[in-house]
Amino acid sequence: MDLRVAGLRALVTGGSKGIGQAAAEALAAEGCALVLAARDESRLTATATAIRARHQVAVDTVAVDLSRQAEVARLVAAVGIPDILVNNAGAIPPGTLVEVDDATWRAAWDLKVFGFISLCRMLYPGMAARRSGVIVNVIGAAGERFDPAYIAGSAGNAALMGFTRALGRAAPADGLRVVGINPGPVATERMEMLLRARAERTLGDAGRWRELCARMPFARPAEPEEIGAAVAFLASPRSGYTSGTILTIDAGGG
Repeated sequence: MDLRVAGLRALVTGGSKGIGQAAAEALAAEGCALVLAARDESRLTATATAIRARHQVAVDTVAVDLSRQAEVARLVAAVGIPDILVNNAGAIPPGTLVEVDDATWRAAWDLKVFGFISLCRMLYPGMAARRSGVIVNVIGAAGERFDPAYIAGSAGNAALMGFTRALGRAAPADGLRVVGINPGPVATERMEMLLRARAERTLGDAGRWRELCARMPFARPAEPEEIGAAVAFLASPRSGYTSGTILTIDAGGG
């Protein structure tokens, strides 16, 4: 299926690895030019080089810390107004209310929750003035499950779900679309970190984290490419009547 995004330009945050990299690959395979943003410059460079070689599209990179407002502004100044924004950067750590200290909670939300919101606030007006553009927020299914052992993530994701639905409701009047994706477990470095924490808590041994995958639908987590393909489809004109919607991809494991 031709997604009709060839020649468009997408900004993908957290684009150097995991779901962000998979989304970038899926868009590049359809002929979309890319700007990848993340904190690790060397990893960004390696990812961009690999995507260019595989798909022969333009791939630019910006090493940036999106937890800082000035850095968000620097990214926007460097990139301009893309056709597609994929908000994906940020990893909120696990823990209960008493386990996640104030500094950790605030730092995590500064990157993911306020990072998503700040980038939308800076790019949305330009997209609206042009009357074209799509924002895809990759959030997380914990926003639907309210896990007390992942309380900062559950609360942060729920906030981003509300933000996405509210902005997505307004977007069609501006000629735009805003959608979200809530992945369940995905086979990334982050998933291993979370499962190690859960295995330590429930099994008494972080090294037994793979045993927890057996309880998942299909006895496995999702592959990043499965989420990346959904990002590309939702960002495309093939999904042109979708806005204010959150797509949960967890094989019914909620």
